Amino acid sequence: MTPNTPGTPSWLGAVNDRAGLTVLLDHGPLTRNRICELVGVSKPTASQMMSRLLQLGAIEEQGLLAGSAGRAAVVYAARTDRRVGVALDLDAFELRATVVDAAGTERPTVRMPLPRDPTARSAVEEVRRAIHAASAAAGTSPDAVRTVCLGIPGYVDPGAGGELFSETLPGWPVRGLRGILEADLDRTVLIENDVNLAALAEREVGVAVGRDVFALLWLGNGVGASFDVAGDLHRGSFGGAGEIGFLPVSSEANIIDPAARTVQDLVGGRAVALLAQRHGIRADGFHAAREALAEPGADEARRAVFEDLAVRVAHVALPVIATLDPGLIVLSGPTANLGGEAFAEAVAGGIRRISRWYPEVRATGVEGDAVLRGARSLLGSRVREELLDSVAALGRA
Repeated sequence: MTPNTPGTPSWLGAVNDRAGLTVLLDHGPLTRNRICELVGVSKPTASQMMSRLLQLGAIEEQGLLAGSAGRAAVVYAARTDRRVGVALDLDAFELRATVVDAAGTERPTVRMPLPRDPTARSAVEEVRRAIHAASAAAGTSPDAVRTVCLGIPGYVDPGAGGELFSETLPGWPVRGLRGILEADLDRTVLIENDVNLAALAEREVGVAVGRDVFALLWLGNGVGASFDVAGDLHRGSFGGAGEIGFLPVSSEANIIDPAARTVQDLVGGRAVALLAQRHGIRADGFHAAREALAEPGADEARRAVFEDLAVRVAHVALPVIATLDPGLIVLSGPTANLGGEAFAEAVAGGIRRISRWYPEVRATGVEGDAVLRGARSLLGSRVREELLDSVAALGRA
């Protein structure tokens, strides 16, 4: 009978150790008595659990708590700095990164500008710098980073070649990106489409909490979609589900903008900039237009731009609605965030005028960087399981 056999003392000890560490991650610092209550073990068993976890370096003593009888109880806390990950969100201009631990602790986010010159770009070095910068900001060691999660504007084919499909990551390897990063960084690397990560955040903390089926439309400099069915993201056979920016526009949508050939042309960054100029905003490019529209004195122009844009987005939503028939459409991304709920209501009205569907349309409920929030969620689950598995494995050794 091996130590890993169910029912043996070492196996039972590993199970208890995992349970003890889990309640410390879930509830924060606890006394032995409270751990007994939450795990459902005796005081001697809890003491043995804490001794083993202390020996493994998985927990630490965090002082004493005075009891009603005058005796002080030791307070135990999980050590979340020994095994962490780094979540990254990047676009054509900037990389944002933060350390993620097993307890979901809020850590600082670092922002790093990216070179405009493709010849100056290096995927490995950019991710490596992000790991070190995020670790420094969080007060953790880069050596503790075991896994990295990248949210990218594009996708990687999950096939053997691992081909990268993205127009905003010049200088990055087109084939074998994950393998190259893992080999050079000596860490596990997860690569996920940025819009999928935004949808993950929406289901966890946004307006899609508890919803059955929803679609997320990402409106920014680029355009994309994500499809969530009962908590599962539909990525497609090759990872490219939701890449709607390349779709040709319908004849009805082309009447709105005869120059538009694709969805990107119709509602992407350049379209927003042109609409802003049409309504008196002097700005060169999407980012400048968005900043100008966000100014307090631009209320009238902003309202006019989003009224025009809502009609266009309604046409973009139709293929998504006809394919998935979702009860909810979430509008997210830099453009949608600026439009808010009023924009969502206008899009809903536009859909009703041109179709037979009546889905609910809502502005995102995720505050801050939705992509980074989704990457944190995906990575946090991974880091937590790795930490708990490592403790159980060491306990059985």
